[in-house]
Amino acid sequence: MAHVPTVVGVSGSPTHPSRTTVLVDEVARSFAEAIGGSHRTIELAPLLGQLGAGPFRSHLGPEVVEALEAVEAADVIVVGSPAYRATYTGLFKLFFDHIGQYALVDKPIVLTATGGSDRHALLVEHQMRPLFGFFQSLTLPLGIYAAESDFADYAITSDDLRGRIDTAVNRTVPLVRAHIDPDSRYANAEFARPDAF
Repeated sequence: MAHVPTVVGVSGSPTHPSRTTVLVDEVARSFAEAIGGSHRTIELAPLLGQLGAGPFRSHLGPEVVEALEAVEAADVIVVGSPAYRATYTGLFKLFFDHIGQYALVDKPIVLTATGGSDRHALLVEHQMRPLFGFFQSLTLPLGIYAAESDFADYAITSDDLRGRIDTAVNRTVPLVRAHIDPDSRYANAEFARPDAF
């Protein structure tokens, strides 16, 4: 039976409802549809109490452990955080502090973030990308940032944002497919050969 790719979203917002969760879920769904996979979005806000239970993974509650294992097992991960003090939330960092150091090596990661205005847009490049560089992940080149004005009543209303999501998906799906299924026809495409760069 063919492997069904899994896309797991992680929303680091400490609030519910959350524009970050809406964005992460929409991006995860879009990638899953494009690669013929399934998707789920993990909200970290309800897990805060369990995440603070102790400094080691063995101290955490079963819901957190299940969420960590789901992220580590995913084929593609969509991560997102609102901008807090010019970086991602402490909740977001606390969750990824418990991810195995080598669990995300070469894992495709889609970076997203939200903020009150466009002045926070560099959060994706200056804060999030280095974090996943530590994990040696394959952070996809196009991050997706959304400002408060891109939403109304916690729904995406911006055609520009939807266009950026579509562009990110369309330009990176071949790379994701080649990573998930190296024997597919995508693995032989120009971009997949080391000497093509």
